[in-house]
Amino acid sequence: MLNIEDPSRVKELVRQKYGEIASRDVAENRASCCGSGACSDEVYNIMTEDHDTLAGYAPEADLGLGCGLPTQFAKIAPGDTVIDLGSGAGNDCFIARYAVGETGTVIGIDFTDAMLDRARENADKLGYSNVEFRKGDIENLPVEDDFADVIVSNCVLNLVPNKKKVFEEIFRTLKPGGHFSISDIVVSGELPAAVRNAAEMYAGCVSGAVSRDTYLDAIRTSGFANITVQKERKIEIPDDILKRYLSDAELAALKQADVGVYSLTVYADKPADPHSAA
Repeated sequence: MLNIEDPSRVKELVRQKYGEIASRDVAENRASCCGSGACSDEVYNIMTEDHDTLAGYAPEADLGLGCGLPTQFAKIAPGDTVIDLGSGAGNDCFIARYAVGETGTVIGIDFTDAMLDRARENADKLGYSNVEFRKGDIENLPVEDDFADVIVSNCVLNLVPNKKKVFEEIFRTLKPGGHFSISDIVVSGELPAAVRNAAEMYAGCVSGAVSRDTYLDAIRTSGFANITVQKERKIEIPDDILKRYLSDAELAALKQADVGVYSLTVYADKPADPHSAA
């Protein structure tokens, strides 16, 4: 059982799990919740969306861990400086690199050594000199103030204990007038305690998720403007995964309750005058 009130324990769990995930096959990750290891025999693709239609997609960098396509909605322009939070093996970074071109810069930030190693290897194979991967905690970004034009992230903030701190860091590191597009998991209603406290379901991007209103409020109170939900999609967690944590009666009760898990892609601007946020 995971104590989700202990941030250091949560971070160590995530670091350990995603270190293991770095060497897994993409099919195994797609059949689980964000590669948690609790794989379904009923559903092949639980959370991910296909990136292979996006320019710049590199199959070797796609570990099947996302829950959206933030780079598709991020309005990245040639020459931009882009940061990807929780960059994994580099998938969204390489798509962003196609958009920024030779004159732009992409920086991926991750705190898992195995992921960083895999991402750097992929960048070397692709010959990208303007894509960099830095080790760091996204609650304390290794980036100076007013640095990036665009920040993206794909199904990572739900893994972080202090989501408000992450949005404050995004605000700090974006240039005035910059923006973000982030895909993440939110919940409606109350998940059963057995699911909330399961380490696999936290690593699986489910039990660490907050409510939609709490999530959007954290963005708003961090100073952002023009907050827009670009896409919302319900995630169905297969019964064979839920039965690992719930009895038949508990599962039936959950299906009757008003509880939902959603992928949410959100856009927001840092005002050109950061003190004028609405």
